[in-house]
Amino acid sequence: MQRVHLLRVDAAAEVFTPLWAAARQGGVRLGWLDLEAGATAPPAPLLQAAAAGALRAVAVGEGVTTAVKALRGEPVLRDLLREHFVGCAAVLVRGEVAAPALTAAGDERWTVAGADWSRRLSSAELLAALRRPRPWPAGH
Repeated sequence: MQRVHLLRVDAAAEVFTPLWAAARQGGVRLGWLDLEAGATAPPAPLLQAAAAGALRAVAVGEGVTTAVKALRGEPVLRDLLREHFVGCAAVLVRGEVAAPALTAAGDERWTVAGADWSRRLSSAELLAALRRPRPWPAGH
């Protein structure tokens, strides 16, 4: 499985609209994982199917799908990435995760920062970095 890069974010998904657009245009798949939002109530038929024992229950609506999977215990990041983000170059994670931080720097520029390093990149530069196996300084 290809490595999925993680970027920790604090802002709402809308802040990254220029990055989503650049990724779509450049053929780079990005995901969004919100560890802070808490689960919203999915449609009752999906909850009923999961409670009855279905491995996964999926509803399809206009332009969106909703999937429900019953969990046993706390979610495991590695499992979430494998199950939901296959093919993504990176996943923007809102919440506590050991990953470089991504923040908007204005004018469709972004700052990616680790504990002892920082890079300011355009959307194109960021997406190019995310295509590489090791886009950040060693150990990050």
